[in-house]
Amino acid sequence: MKENLFSMRKEYTSPPLHVKDLNSDPFVQFHAWFEEAKPLLEPNAMTLATVDTQGKPTMRTVLLKYFDTEGFVFFSNYTSKKAQDLAHNPHAAVHFAWLGQERQVEICGRVEKISRTESLRYFLSRPRGSQLGAWVSDQSQVISTRALLEAKFAQLKAKFAKGEVPLPDFWGGYKLFPTSFEFWQGGGDRLHDRFEYTYYENVWHLARLAP
Repeated sequence: MKENLFSMRKEYTSPPLHVKDLNSDPFVQFHAWFEEAKPLLEPNAMTLATVDTQGKPTMRTVLLKYFDTEGFVFFSNYTSKKAQDLAHNPHAAVHFAWLGQERQVEICGRVEKISRTESLRYFLSRPRGSQLGAWVSDQSQVISTRALLEAKFAQLKAKFAKGEVPLPDFWGGYKLFPTSFEFWQGGGDRLHDRFEYTYYENVWHLARLAP
């Protein structure tokens, strides 16, 4: 089957973006754009790209749970496909598609596990159902039916009914420490504005890229 999508076209109407419009610190610039993206659906949803032992890339959507002047934190099962990839190659990229505002941001860098204390702090903030869900799922493993997940959830719900749900030792956070940022904004006639920050010699360098 072949479907022609030539007529699917979005004309971008954002005003031109100039160097003077951007902060010299990419973390500050990200925070500014993120604040403006908050009215959008799931603005903290980001596509995480990793590479496996065979050099094959994989992508999935995860949620950014917090960020600071060092990096960007997300959480996962430590036996998942992404965790296996990161154990082999700790370099990854994340991508935010804020298309409702004609913007995208890509961040590349090195990923490391955060401390168990930090993971626990976030885990305790989760709804109880989400805490139980972390115990239930052998993430990325093949299962025969959804009923198995539901049965295991019911068992764990009963097991932990009288107390707090403990943090699984196979679940926790990762932090991506950026080495580059790219900020993209749509422009008329496909003259999009792209700016890349790269870190070297202990300084962030900013350059405009061709669209």
